[in-house]
Amino acid sequence: MILVHGRGASAADIMTLGAELIHPGVAYFAPQAAGNAWYPNPFTSPIESNEPYLSSALEVVGSLLATIEKSVPADRVILLGFSQGACVTLEFAARHARRYGGVVGLSGGLIGPDGAPRDYPGSFDGMPAFMGCSDVDPHIRKDTVIEAAEVYRRMGAKVTAKLYPGMGHTVNEDEIKAVLEIVAATAS
Repeated sequence: MILVHGRGASAADIMTLGAELIHPGVAYFAPQAAGNAWYPNPFTSPIESNEPYLSSALEVVGSLLATIEKSVPADRVILLGFSQGACVTLEFAARHARRYGGVVGLSGGLIGPDGAPRDYPGSFDGMPAFMGCSDVDPHIRKDTVIEAAEVYRRMGAKVTAKLYPGMGHTVNEDEIKAVLEIVAATAS
C-alpha cells in the first residue's frame, strides 16, 4: 500500500493511518513531500498554477509504484491518500488507469478547476475504489468527491463513495472499515 499524506503533514503522519490498516503480508510505503506539501495552491486551481510541483508529486508516486512493481504487480497494490494526498492519488491513478489492488481517496478529488476535462484514457477494469469525505469539509467540496466517483465509475472502477454528515476534515471508523475490506480482498 502506498499512503500519500496531506498538506502540512508528513509521511510519519499518514503512517499513523497505515497502522490502523495493518494486514498480514502487506507492506506500507509513504513518500514525503518537500516542505510537507505536494503542490502550493488549492487542488481546484488551474493545473498550471500548481506546476511544476504537481508533476513532481505524480512522478514521486509513479517512481515508488515502479519500484514496488519489481516485486509486486500493480493489481496487488493499493493507492491511498488523505486530503492533498488524496487529490494526488486520485489524479495519479486516473492519469495512469489500470487495475490496481484499489484506490482510496479520503477527503479529496481530482485536480483542476470546475469544468476541467476528465477524459482520461484507460480503464480500471473493475478495480475497487473508495472515496469518503465530510459533506461540509472546509477544504474539499462534496461535488468534487461526487465528480471523482463519477469519473472513476465511467473508467470502469467499482466505486463506493460516501459523504458523512457534519464530519470534520478527518478519517472516521466507517472509512477505515471500508479500506480494510479492500486491503483484505487484495491481500487474499
